[in-house]
Amino acid sequence: MSTIAEIKQTTQHKMDQTIAAFRNTLTKIRTGRANPALLDTVHVEYYGTMMPISQVASVNLLDARTISVQPFEKGMGAKIEKAIRESDLGLNPAAMGDLLRVPMPPMSEERRKEMTKLVRHEGENAKIAIRNLRRDANEHVKKLVKDKVASEDDQKRAEAEVQKVTDKHIAEIDHLVADKEKEIMAV
Repeated sequence: MSTIAEIKQTTQHKMDQTIAAFRNTLTKIRTGRANPALLDTVHVEYYGTMMPISQVASVNLLDARTISVQPFEKGMGAKIEKAIRESDLGLNPAAMGDLLRVPMPPMSEERRKEMTKLVRHEGENAKIAIRNLRRDANEHVKKLVKDKVASEDDQKRAEAEVQKVTDKHIAEIDHLVADKEKEIMAV
């Protein structure tokens, strides 16, 4: 049997994890600028094992619109280039000796609008997850009251505190969405 304090702590922790997952999702959404984290989802074959590019090469920014990929071993360049080209990111790397240059194609206005819609959609999904956690926490507290482990006053207090935590997390999601939209729309 868990206590109200444990329920609140667990809910807070799960909401924090939801925000972290949302931040991670946002890093994968392309803006007009280059971001080394964009290649985190691309895997390349390395001695029979699929590995993220960051583990077989140094991934850095050359400038605001170009990512550089420097393989740790000779001969990996072609495999990395092929993996980036075949990914669904729409990138076209160019080899310069061992170094790969990955220019970010400029985004059209239409593509930017699509991306902001995607950001809003992901933000809404994160908010739904937060609200579901709030509902679960409130149901756990109601069960404690029903089992006569907690009073109705405890329930009201706990629900108010859970609501405060929920509001804080939803505001953070709104803030992250607004920042990402600004980043996408900046030409």
